Amino acid sequence: MMRVALINTGTELLLGDVHDAHLAFIAREIFPLGLRIGERRTVPDGEAIRSALTDLFLRCEILFVTGGLGPTSDDVTRDIVADLLGLELQRDSELLASLKDRLKERRIRWTSSIARQADVPAGAQILPNKSGSASGLYLKPNINPQIASPHIFVLPGPSRELQPMVHVSVMPILHSIVQTRAGIERRLYKIVGIGESTVEELIGEKVLAIPGIELGYCARPGEVDVRIVGESDALTRADAVIKNALGLSIFSVSDETLEELIVKLLTKRNATLAISESCTGGLLAHRITNVPGASNVCVAGYVCYANEAKINMLDVDPDLIAKHGAVSELVARMMADGARGHARSTYAVATTGIAGPTGDSPDKPVGTVYIALASSNETTAKKLFFPSDRETFKQLTAQAAFDLLRRKLIEDQ
Repeated sequence: MMRVALINTGTELLLGDVHDAHLAFIAREIFPLGLRIGERRTVPDGEAIRSALTDLFLRCEILFVTGGLGPTSDDVTRDIVADLLGLELQRDSELLASLKDRLKERRIRWTSSIARQADVPAGAQILPNKSGSASGLYLKPNINPQIASPHIFVLPGPSRELQPMVHVSVMPILHSIVQTRAGIERRLYKIVGIGESTVEELIGEKVLAIPGIELGYCARPGEVDVRIVGESDALTRADAVIKNALGLSIFSVSDETLEELIVKLLTKRNATLAISESCTGGLLAHRITNVPGASNVCVAGYVCYANEAKINMLDVDPDLIAKHGAVSELVARMMADGARGHARSTYAVATTGIAGPTGDSPDKPVGTVYIALASSNETTAKKLFFPSDRETFKQLTAQAAFDLLRRKLIEDQ
């Protein structure tokens, strides 16, 4: 297997101002070729890039470098790459003209520093950027015969630019230089409503008892990803174990999110959804409306944080709130019924809970939440307990609400 490394450049990554999404994306894209990233480094702008490149030139056969291709003074990646390889930077006239046209179309003022993005190391292949101004670069191995170097892909930092470039330009090059490893596959299972340790208890020993299987987990609030890698026959055996043990808790075997699945299921059934939220503060509506096509199924969202809003917007009985409290099964049910009635939707979900750190009581500690689901034939509610920080509490509640709806949609099909 060819050795692959990744260098992410940018001081903003190490300060925590920007989250790195490149490792996961590139790793997934190259896996079908039998490639895995064996080493990743994140370095600040400047000379740290030189040190990382110098070291990794001799440690890998394919090297991805991201960031530092812009027009500002801290964008020095192309300069350092060219210098290390002893290559002259040459201003590409077509690239320069394209940059000028791009800025003119967008009515952005031209500055002299922008022209730096048309500088290309001698012999490098330009990787066009349809989503931004910074073109990528591909430099073949030992492009300067006097200096040992791997295949180098220099890519822009923003994901919206890098990802299309990988699909359109990088992958065809990789296909031409890498012989695909037949037989090795990767499968993914996305699980909701079960913790990582429980998932491992249910499947771990049984899956690992299958020869040739690699098993891994990735946990996030309310969700666990299970990954298996191996040859086809072993994967088939592991697949049976996982599906038998986890059943309906598996909501996807792709990178599909829970909200994407909800929109797909609602669309398939020609059904609509209304959402009423208290403790989640609009998170469910936010996630649903991030999905393309949500406008066809999501009718309305009500953020009823105050008791008065629950009463005025959703017709919740004030006597019920006074008697049972806003965080109660009956209020959750009325919120769901009220949202469904006002929006005239097929389904409605409601959330009401105590995110903390205050507002609790002996019988309703921080983390208590009620989730209700209304449909044409019934309104149900669940009491759950998610003692955690406010943000995690909201995420766990949203996952549980979507899972309740998912199971109902599967039941009603």
